Amino acid sequence: MCGIVGYIGGREAQDILLKNLSRLEYRGYDSAGIATVKGKKIELVKRQGKLKVLADELESNSLRGAVGIGHTRWATHGVPSDVNAHPHLDCERKIAVVHNGIIENYLELKEELKKEGHKFVSETDTEVIAHMIERLYEGDIAEAVRKAVKFLHGSYAIAVLHKDEPQKLVGARRDSPLIVGVGKGENFLASDVPAVMEHTKEVIYLDNDEIAVLTKDRVLVKDLTGRTVSRKISRINWDISQAEKSGYKHFMLKEIFEQNVILNNILDERCKHGKVRFEELKIKEKDLKAIKRIAIVACGTAYHAGLTGKYILEEVAKLPCWVDVSSEFRYRNPLVDKNTLMIVISQSGETADTLAALREAKKRGAKVLAICNVLGSSIARESDGVIYTHAGPEIAVASTKAYTAQLAIFYLLTLYLADLRKTAKPGTLKSFLKELRRLPSLMEGLLDEYRPEYNILAAYAQGFKKYYHEKHNKTFFLYLARNINYPNALEGALKLKEISYISAEGYPAGEMKHGPIALIDENPWVVCIAVKSRTYDKMVSNIQEIKARNGIVIAIATEGDKEILHHNINYLIEIPRVEELFSPLLVAIPLQLLAYYVAREFGYDIDQPRNLAKSVTVE
Repeated sequence: MCGIVGYIGGREAQDILLKNLSRLEYRGYDSAGIATVKGKKIELVKRQGKLKVLADELESNSLRGAVGIGHTRWATHGVPSDVNAHPHLDCERKIAVVHNGIIENYLELKEELKKEGHKFVSETDTEVIAHMIERLYEGDIAEAVRKAVKFLHGSYAIAVLHKDEPQKLVGARRDSPLIVGVGKGENFLASDVPAVMEHTKEVIYLDNDEIAVLTKDRVLVKDLTGRTVSRKISRINWDISQAEKSGYKHFMLKEIFEQNVILNNILDERCKHGKVRFEELKIKEKDLKAIKRIAIVACGTAYHAGLTGKYILEEVAKLPCWVDVSSEFRYRNPLVDKNTLMIVISQSGETADTLAALREAKKRGAKVLAICNVLGSSIARESDGVIYTHAGPEIAVASTKAYTAQLAIFYLLTLYLADLRKTAKPGTLKSFLKELRRLPSLMEGLLDEYRPEYNILAAYAQGFKKYYHEKHNKTFFLYLARNINYPNALEGALKLKEISYISAEGYPAGEMKHGPIALIDENPWVVCIAVKSRTYDKMVSNIQEIKARNGIVIAIATEGDKEILHHNINYLIEIPRVEELFSPLLVAIPLQLLAYYVAREFGYDIDQPRNLAKSVTVE
């Protein structure tokens, strides 16, 4: 969700904070603000809208001071507005606070504080924090924060300033991410690593219920009892250039075209001498041999990766799997125990519902394995074992390279478990790995075919836009597939919805006669994933049924498939020939690009679609 930044050092804070906030724009926001301390006075500017609105205001109303905090807000409590934007102040304008998360008992606290004479100006839950710190302040802002957060129920990451203590910057967290960037003669707070990468590669990942007290030369971490705790400094192993567009018009397009390199890097790192190795896995081999079932839990795109993982694991490792949406798992009575391996998937490693599901599974005795991208994230730290995707920073809100990286890990994990548990013949595993090693070059060739700026998918998008307007916005998309590519139908529909705001639904093609066929006339565009597979003939039958009702078909088919051309399809997308089991890695690419080009035709904000945030760190 929202972005937090903080700075304390020897330089003017305003421009540093503004630049660091720009590194967090991918998180999604509707307003932004900055506060600094100068001459025992808090200076504050906050505005509804994009960072440019704030930057324009700061051109004529600049803030001075070498300590400051900034925020990009995504509205939860209170509509997007200048007054609801962060930072928030206490009654006497001595304290400034920025906050990510949700304070669940804020109404109760607000009523208490109002009875004591505190005056509130916003509709937010965050303002309660500023007044609570004000109530408890006795000359030490860090101590006041420590006492105040004990009253807060819910989730928070906060950064706090006091005008009388300009030598201090205080941060605290519970169930919302917050990191400390450790510099030389300056230190930083942020909700994510890209914000500080231009200044330092050394970071401290704060744990739940920890408070960081920053001066320009020192970082002190305490727990809620006030005891100093030792926290290790981690070094980031990727470069700031990976969080830049590198000549591409959008981050999403750049990240789509990075996928072959990422897949190749994953295979090179994990496969040695015909074997798969996961050095950070940590779960003992004897425990993996003892598992009876696998539960896969995730949200959004990661959930679709988990659905594909189920097919792969059951096919090759012969382990029964079920897949659940994180937010559903946590509110029922899931049947997991010590014989269950729970796999949680999260690009950010901070997804609130997935983190809650992880904790529930551990309570019930399950071993938890995380697949995530962010080193030191909450999910990575709290799991029994972790496999990092090492996909580099993913900036676009609509996930692409993280998805195929997660799929790649599932292929390798399957190979590892099948070898460990002796559920497949050595020859089968050898051919599995050989076919997998072909994928990066096949993916590279496919990406080369669809290089920007203009290609066949862009032409399809142009055709759709024209049709869309002719039909007065009544058209929509259906995505149909069978077996291992059914999750890709869901993912393709999600991508289109996320960035083009076009109604789209994914279905298993075998379910078409159980309802979706009622929607088919001349209006829907139907994406049919009809690559060569054991269900190919059935997919062809589905295409015939769609054409008989005047539906418009975009077929994703195997290169060289002549039969598909006999079925009066409207648009054809070809992918290289590959074993069916591995086809999801290739099918994903034209689905991503089709969504991209449709959104581009309509002129939408592709990297930061409306109402969405990159990391969903609150319910």
